[in-house]
Amino acid sequence: MRPRRPPPPLLGVHVSVAGGVATAFPRAAALACGAIQIFVKNANQWRGKDLLDAEIQAFHGARRASAVGPVLAHASYLINLAATDRSILARSRAALADELHRCALLGVDGLVLHPGAHLGAGESKGIARAARSLDRVLATVPPGPTRVLLENTAGQGSCLGHRLEHLAAILGRVAQPERVGVCIDTCHAFAAGYAIHEAEGYEAFVAELGERIGFAALGGIHLNDSRRPFASRRDRHAHIGEGEIGLPAFARFLADRRLRRVPMIVETDPEEEMAGHRRDLQALRGLLAG
Repeated sequence: MRPRRPPPPLLGVHVSVAGGVATAFPRAAALACGAIQIFVKNANQWRGKDLLDAEIQAFHGARRASAVGPVLAHASYLINLAATDRSILARSRAALADELHRCALLGVDGLVLHPGAHLGAGESKGIARAARSLDRVLATVPPGPTRVLLENTAGQGSCLGHRLEHLAAILGRVAQPERVGVCIDTCHAFAAGYAIHEAEGYEAFVAELGERIGFAALGGIHLNDSRRPFASRRDRHAHIGEGEIGLPAFARFLADRRLRRVPMIVETDPEEEMAGHRRDLQALRGLLAG
């Protein structure tokens, strides 16, 4: 009896919702995505327009009719759960609560969030403040379909999350760990000094991820190449195979059975008529076929 072939990875891209949140699905269908990531509001503003009932129903209908499985969202870039300024901290917590509410209305599976920046207070204080912020927000938001997914970072400035131990420390402090997970970005890991471009470095990184955080907490992977060199601590995405990481690293992620059911999302420049996304998905699917 032949062994069962594992299911293919859940590949997709961050798709635009220009024209309404439901428009994500026709765009995803044009790229044959098995998973997607969206914004549920303008990522560069604190507040957004309320989601209307008609928009919500259209989103659910379009999702049911699509071949898309997991749907992730990316939170506003303004949110800093480790902020030292009280007004910014309050606005960040309110903004996260609002995004979780929007995600719940749409049935989004995971909300990707940068852990925050300590702004000179120090990593330990920043980690404690970020965990406390998550507790405050989750205490006000009823449990729903959406996990908060803390994303690893490249390590620019005082940003937390460029080491896996940062993410593990936050997860270890929150009162409702079942509502919090992680999202791993390949460009960020490479820029932060994890040698995922080398076979041994890749295995060491994934093994550490399993040991410190656990694969059950892994809710998403961002597949992005890097325009900047290894350990640059600069977050500059490149198209797959057109950066410094190299195609073999992406082949390892795609072939790793430990990661097989985790949605893998490309976040590169979509370019005109999604030509960039098409090129990236073609490169990844070529690795699978090879």
